[in-house]
Amino acid sequence: MSCNCLENKTWICTDPSIDVSLLEPTLEKYTDSKGSIIPILQAAQNLYGYLPTDLIAYISRRAGIKPSKVMGVVTFYAQFRTKPIGKHLIMLCKGTACHVNGASMIEEAIRENLGVEEGAITPDGLFTYNNVACIGCCSLSPVMMIGDDTFGMLTKEKVAEVLDGIRAREAEGVSE
Repeated sequence: MSCNCLENKTWICTDPSIDVSLLEPTLEKYTDSKGSIIPILQAAQNLYGYLPTDLIAYISRRAGIKPSKVMGVVTFYAQFRTKPIGKHLIMLCKGTACHVNGASMIEEAIRENLGVEEGAITPDGLFTYNNVACIGCCSLSPVMMIGDDTFGMLTKEKVAEVLDGIRAREAEGVSE
């Protein structure tokens, strides 16, 4: 991982949509605070939607933490993303209860409805889906989350209904 930081702390990101000045208040707040890397990364991801490699290098340098340690945190916690995602992130539970109750069938329905594989962004930019180890809603299995909303006892038909509903709201200009 190479950093685009210069000695005078001017930073040039390869992604023009990343304005690092937006992250500066957070970096200043946590300067010299041990154990602050998670809130810094959370703030960065909230600002930019994901954590590109050169931003991770910048955060590493500003926080005084080795890039490998920062990347270790990013890759350990499922909440962090190193690639952009669609406007709506679908998290499909693949835990034991969901697996036993048809999560594979639900994944197939999601994949067919969206027309993309796991981790990809739909052509309209609305959706990305990821499989997760467990959502913690075993009594609702199979289950998926989209943003803060949980959808349980899923069937192929219910998946289509939920995704079509989101598309319809987006077409009307109504966000969730």
